[in-house]
Amino acid sequence: MIALMRAHYEQMLADCQKRVPIEACGLVAGANGKSTAVFALENVLNSPVRYRIDPAEQLQVFNGIDESGWELLAIYHSHPAGPPYPSPTDIAEAGYPDTAYLIWTIQGGGWSCRAFMIWDDRVSEVELKILENSIS
Repeated sequence: MIALMRAHYEQMLADCQKRVPIEACGLVAGANGKSTAVFALENVLNSPVRYRIDPAEQLQVFNGIDESGWELLAIYHSHPAGPPYPSPTDIAEAGYPDTAYLIWTIQGGGWSCRAFMIWDDRVSEVELKILENSIS
């Protein structure tokens, strides 16, 4: 299970909405299984069907996550016109088997998000829980 604070969920949603038709991408930091921060990052491919996080931005965020004592909880990206699950490219390029992959898609006129674990070319959906406050 991955637990996201409502504010972090909304932050990712806003990022995905504003970047259409390009795929949005970013990182989610966490502690104790809950999100602590969201980092919207540049998609250097500037593509509607693929993403690549800017390596310099990624390194800077990773350093900040480490300094804060957090962990990399999730990597998110959108599929503005794609399926609500990892694409073959997503699966082939997944490099963090202990990290959830959040995929945002537009379905039925609105955005939705699903969480997956990807390792050794295998995909498993995991529960995504939205927490209303830090006590949940």
